[in-house]
Amino acid sequence: MPAYFRMHLSLILVVVQLVPTNPVSEEVSRGKSRKRLNPVIHTEAPEPDPIREAYLYCNFPNQTEHTWEGHSLADYKLLSVQVMIRHGDRYPLYSIPQTKRPAIDCTLSPNRVPSHPLLASFISHMALGAQGHWDTSLASLPRIPNNRVCEMGELTQTGVVQHLKNGAILHQAYIRQHKLLPADWSSRHVWVETTGKSRTLQSGLALLYGFLPGFAWPRLALRQQWSTLFCSAACDCPARNRYLDQEQKRQYRQRVADTELERTYVAMATALGVATRTLRAANPVDALLCHVCHGLPFPCARAPAPVPAQALPPERACLTRHHFAALRRQQRDDERLRLQAGLYRRYATLAAHPYLNRTAQRMERAARGRQGGAEPAFVLASAHDVTLQPVLSALGLEGAGFPRFAARLVFELWKSPQAGETGRGVRVRQVKGARGSVEDAFVRVLYNGEDLTFHTAFCRHHDRHSARPLCPLGNFLSFVRRGMFSIVNATSYQQACHQSIL
Repeated sequence: MPAYFRMHLSLILVVVQLVPTNPVSEEVSRGKSRKRLNPVIHTEAPEPDPIREAYLYCNFPNQTEHTWEGHSLADYKLLSVQVMIRHGDRYPLYSIPQTKRPAIDCTLSPNRVPSHPLLASFISHMALGAQGHWDTSLASLPRIPNNRVCEMGELTQTGVVQHLKNGAILHQAYIRQHKLLPADWSSRHVWVETTGKSRTLQSGLALLYGFLPGFAWPRLALRQQWSTLFCSAACDCPARNRYLDQEQKRQYRQRVADTELERTYVAMATALGVATRTLRAANPVDALLCHVCHGLPFPCARAPAPVPAQALPPERACLTRHHFAALRRQQRDDERLRLQAGLYRRYATLAAHPYLNRTAQRMERAARGRQGGAEPAFVLASAHDVTLQPVLSALGLEGAGFPRFAARLVFELWKSPQAGETGRGVRVRQVKGARGSVEDAFVRVLYNGEDLTFHTAFCRHHDRHSARPLCPLGNFLSFVRRGMFSIVNATSYQQACHQSIL
């Protein structure tokens, strides 16, 4: 069973989120005796531990990680790699009313944990960033976190180390093993785009520093994506916005109807001495996750709550694990209902299509080997959870869960041997002409190092035990150009975006 089904990571961070589902496994008794001396008692699975789930989401960078990037059949050639990442660990976007903000240092120091062998040289190289080629709006952003007391949403040292580690993993897989980039690589070989937030820019730079063979600013060009959906010139999609609005309303109705959730918010607000609506608006889970990820106790009220001491024990003036667990329980309930409603999947299909379409176009051009080799071999999109989550959902990877800090989604493009026999003795068609063919090209999709290709909507029915067991690129091209729109009863992006919805 793939680890991404076991690691059910989704957490309450944004208004709309991906719906993870866990397949049910059954234990079958195979004893020879027909008499059941010890009857099997079926019990419900224990409630997931919210703290353990949060640790998985935190993605501590000192964890050993076994990855499958770069693995393929013998004699297959790696043509290109396209990566989308979520930024690394950051300071909360919201503060909890009447509590002290977490004391986290957002400067970088190789002597502070967590650290990385590349961190010291990374700090030095970032000081030379003026030598790079920047979109004007990006040039004004800091290239490393630099505040002694973190600002809201600022990348932490943990976030930098997470992506230095990601870059080192990809370097081992694609540079050392497959020589994806030449030693004299340039911006012709590497395409980088990021949103205009310092945390995504800095995360992308950390990954590039760990990945590139001989990081050199003059050879880099950094481009800004103005939309968090990375939709470029195809952002106009009224139906997408309507699906999002319907999903947000569905979530609101369900939360209002949840009496246990309401009691939890009332208890939390009472402990802190604030109005319940004020606490709801502050999105406390975002800040509580920061306390978990940085080993800090849950916050307490700045001053005693304005109620008689005999009615409210002093320990109730702090938020607790019980509060966190109740919020997490509501999230899991909402995830199940979200999958049943299907609104988020429709939204995700339209939100993710522009990015997936550009990915497919790049793959097709690379597979055909257009003259001059103008297609970049490595493409990096440094983005957010609200970027990555719709892409996962649109691909049919609902079980992947909410993107953890420094999550990475990788598309690999492979070319089979052009003539002769593969390592399995199977004849492969000779590619004729100068441009090549997509029939000899194959795609792999990996999420956080795990190969999920055969869990995607476009390849889950492919016979992986055939003579050519990789997923044909043609499957992905057909899915992006037409197949993915069946969920919204359309045959193209334009039709889907501008049709009326109920």
